[in-house]
Parts: sequence; structure tokens; C-alpha cells
Amino acid sequence: MSTERLAAGPYRIYSAASLGDAIRHYRTQAGLSQAQLAEATGLQRSYLSELERGKETEQLARVLRLLRHLGVRMTLDKADW
Repeated sequence: MSTERLAAGPYRIYSAASLGDAIRHYRTQAGLSQAQLAEATGLQRSYLSELERGKETEQLARVLRLLRHLGVRMTLDKADW
């Protein structure tokens, strides 16, 4: 797992680990615990924990494979809405 990122700029998502880093960053920036975010989004806290640790779920693997095949990447940045 990579070290926690300090910058608030966009996260380039190219792997399960980079998505996990981004989720953790924005969750902590929002001042939420894993349990609070899981409850607010209808997810199990254990699933959220796995995402933050960079575990590649089958659904995520499919999305990443699709993006690689198209030659594009996903970028996450703080929304203004």
C-alpha cells in the first residue's frame, strides 16, 4: 500500500490501491470514520475497509480492465456540489 497522500489534487485511479488511497483521503478529509461512511452509503464497514486497503473486487477489476482496454484513466477530485 502506498503512503498517505497529502495533496488535495486529483487522484489518478489506475489500480485498486490507488482507489483505496483516494477513498481514505477523502473520507478522512470529510472527518468521517469508516463506520460513519459505510452507514451513510449503505455499505458494510468491512467492505469499505477492504476497498481502502486496495483489495481488488471482481467488479472493480472489470472496470479497471475496461478502462485499460479503452486507453483511458479515471481521475477523482473533490466535487464542488
